[in-house]
Amino acid sequence: MDALDNIMISQIVTVSITLFAVIDILGSIPILLSLKKKMGDINAVQATTVSGALMILFFLVGEQVLRFMGLDVSSFAIAGSIVIFILAIEMVLGHDIFKADNDIKSGSIVPIAFPLIAGSGTLTTIVSLKSAYHQYNILIGILVNLIIVFVCLRSINYIERLLGPSGIAVVRKFFGVILLAVAVKIFKENINL
Repeated sequence: MDALDNIMISQIVTVSITLFAVIDILGSIPILLSLKKKMGDINAVQATTVSGALMILFFLVGEQVLRFMGLDVSSFAIAGSIVIFILAIEMVLGHDIFKADNDIKSGSIVPIAFPLIAGSGTLTTIVSLKSAYHQYNILIGILVNLIIVFVCLRSINYIERLLGPSGIAVVRKFFGVILLAVAVKIFKENINL
């Protein structure tokens, strides 16, 4: 019963929206469409499974890896909040600060599963979220996003037609603003003055 006491809908929603904004699967649709043209169909199951495994692995052992490198979670959370802040600025302003690797020879795993879905921003966000939210809520948020990623990969052409270029831009900017607020919150909660 203790596990159920820690599950909070408000935290799940916040974590899910944060990860959704960082993963930015809707904003990645133009990239995914160009990759699909070059390499054929995207294997949605493979890309979702690999990206999910990376996220959960980093969720489980990310802190131990940090400790091994002599870092604490608060420092990593602050660094992560800065990365999230920059990603959010990128989304809101529409300027690419981070450059994606355009190598498409590996198929659905590289660059789709990693680094497009489970990239450094997503992995940093997962560890950063651990400093502010309960682990069960983060895991549920990860699973919610994996379902969204899978559905988006399976229906990429339909989503493109449904949203259109301006719809994708609006969604990207809206989630960029939410991401800015989350970055500031994580920074505030982990700064020791």
